[in-house]
Amino acid sequence: MSILWFFILIPVLTITGILFTKDGRSARVVAASGMLVQLILSVVLLFMYYAQRHAGNTAEMLFLSDYSWFPSLNIRFTTGVDGIAVSMILLTSTVVFAGIFASWEMENLAREFFISLITLATGVFGFFISIDLFTMFLFYELAVIPMYLLIGIWGSGPKEYSAMKLTLMLMGGSALLLVGLLGIYFNSTLENGQHTFNLLQIAELQLPVGVQRYFFPFTFVGFGVLGALFPLHTWSPDGHASAPTAVSMLHAGVLMKLGGYGCFRVAMYLMPTAANEMAWIFIILTTVSVVYGAFGAIWQKDLKYINAYSSVSHCGLVIFALLMMNKTSMNGAVIQMISHGLMTALFFALIGMIYGRTHTRMINEMGGLMKVIPFLSVAYVIAGLASLGLPGLSGFVAEMTVFAGAFQHPDTFHRIATIVVTTSIVVTAVYILRVVGVLLLGPLKNDHFEHLRDARWYERLSAGTLLVAIAGIGIAPLWLSNLIGGSLGPYVTRLAGAITGLNF
Repeated sequence: MSILWFFILIPVLTITGILFTKDGRSARVVAASGMLVQLILSVVLLFMYYAQRHAGNTAEMLFLSDYSWFPSLNIRFTTGVDGIAVSMILLTSTVVFAGIFASWEMENLAREFFISLITLATGVFGFFISIDLFTMFLFYELAVIPMYLLIGIWGSGPKEYSAMKLTLMLMGGSALLLVGLLGIYFNSTLENGQHTFNLLQIAELQLPVGVQRYFFPFTFVGFGVLGALFPLHTWSPDGHASAPTAVSMLHAGVLMKLGGYGCFRVAMYLMPTAANEMAWIFIILTTVSVVYGAFGAIWQKDLKYINAYSSVSHCGLVIFALLMMNKTSMNGAVIQMISHGLMTALFFALIGMIYGRTHTRMINEMGGLMKVIPFLSVAYVIAGLASLGLPGLSGFVAEMTVFAGAFQHPDTFHRIATIVVTTSIVVTAVYILRVVGVLLLGPLKNDHFEHLRDARWYERLSAGTLLVAIAGIGIAPLWLSNLIGGSLGPYVTRLAGAITGLNF
């Protein structure tokens, strides 16, 4: 049994433990304990991974395990991780752990809520450790489906509409993705005559160019829907706005990362020639995503919608960087996934805590909150500064790496697109500073806010965990950059090999 199996086993055992609890208090204690173990295990995995690399293990994937699941179709439960997957597992563990404490006061069907939340997390962990494409797709669906229940039952506002819209659009993306994965499978034949879903084996076989051109759009767009690819992003703001706090944290902080990760790990890696030929189309779409999302956030008055449109912008930047197809930009894309996951989870946690006190998310109904809830206010300012790219925080490291890599591309079209995308930095600063000024500074607009209570211990633990991670990456980014960069070699080789005439 590989250590990676415990990333599935621990959530399953946690869910089982919650089933035997009698009330919400016991359920959240079990959930928090299980996710604490999961977070510790993620750190252990990081050190084990470093130990393997320092010992000279140069394999593309470490901690490999392989179990025959459905022999007649050669479907196997194959798991393994590289530095990219390890970093995403760390992100997921951190956000889930913080999300449990952000929902500490959940009373309505608390047992069912934590079971659904951890089921979603199980799907995410399974997705990141999977090498078999069928297993990966199975965990992908496991991560998406609980969102309908989590929003439809525990959400707010037009929750039924938002849950249905999110589910239908993501299922539509799954349908496209399934076509792409089956196309890859039936065109990947081993020496024994069997087709394979194994990611590493398919990469060695090198799909014919005609097959790549046909199935790349299905796979890339299928994953891109979850990554808020324009114009298929409209499910995201509504889903964010109606979701409960912890679900918004996992939705934006973790679930949307499956889209960018899948575009990179599956679509671009297995079909590099088609990725190069069609990159210009998706560069245009992601450029629109980045700029449109930033401008969309300016006009919002609801805190959750502001952060939702900001997420569209930042997730667009991830796919944009991947399409530049050089080591620096791809490294930046993965760091951006992690940075955005942490800071948007922090944003949604703080928005939920502020709403729980003021009972409003409209910024024009609030003001002067720094005086009464200083901890939450300072945490919100730090999250905002990370979002606009202040040096010393994770957002600066991610965005500078992305833009530095993007400008390395010698093509004029790519450089013009990069210049357009960089304008989002200014727009982001506008809406972040505007919100901070209206929400936190100045006199109290409502006398009823004078006696608001600042963060409780579990809220401080939730926000503090994310703040430490954001500052840690911003102050000492090289460990993360080296962790990711050490695994980018095969991707750079395949993608650069498909780009004739370009020297990276």
